[in-house]
Amino acid sequence: MPVLASERRSQIARETAAALLQIGAVRLAADRPFMFSSGLVSPVYIDCRRIISYPEVRERLMGFATEILLNDMPGTQSVAGGETAGIPFAALIAAKTALPMQYVRKRPKGYGPHAQVEGVVMPGQRVTLIEDLTTDGGSKLRFCKALRRAGAVVSDCLVIFYYDIFPQTRTMLKDEGLALHALANWQDILAVAGTDGPFDATELTEIRSFLDNPLDWSARHGGASRLFLLNQSLPIERTV
Repeated sequence: MPVLASERRSQIARETAAALLQIGAVRLAADRPFMFSSGLVSPVYIDCRRIISYPEVRERLMGFATEILLNDMPGTQSVAGGETAGIPFAALIAAKTALPMQYVRKRPKGYGPHAQVEGVVMPGQRVTLIEDLTTDGGSKLRFCKALRRAGAVVSDCLVIFYYDIFPQTRTMLKDEGLALHALANWQDILAVAGTDGPFDATELTEIRSFLDNPLDWSARHGGASRLFLLNQSLPIERTV
């Protein structure tokens, strides 16, 4: 269970959502959908990488991330960023907390258990994975397995944004011994955008249509279908 009070978590989620809208990190292109590496298409994309270019927003959101890390993952001894988007966030959090840091490559470079992990991993070190966002959780699990092969103990992953549109994601990660923590999700974006956000009623309807059934929306707009993804066992993570 989270250590932070639910009221504080809700405040963090609202402020994170508002900040992402403020810096244009929430992108909509229903007529030319964004494509995920699996072939799934989406009318919306959250570009958390924009955060690093906005010092005030960057400082505030990294403060939130550090607060969640210290309260909900107090046993963390190091943070590791996933290549590439997670690396700057891990570095910022490491600087705030004075914790060691590693980063994890998408693919091994060389041989041995440390081929995918850069930095020093002490045997049994409790490492929290830091990433920008997650959709289905597939790449997060691969990063965590690489850290475990290098000798780390990994039980938590902290992301800025969680799509929260695939019910099986948290169950899949839990089955692998991994808890997911996020500053905000799509429901937080919609809650803020519904009052003073940049989207009109038609655009909000389109976004909700995708979020309610992303695989069917994808199939109707020329992307991968539910059956294709199931047959191919493809991850949904990462877009353009």
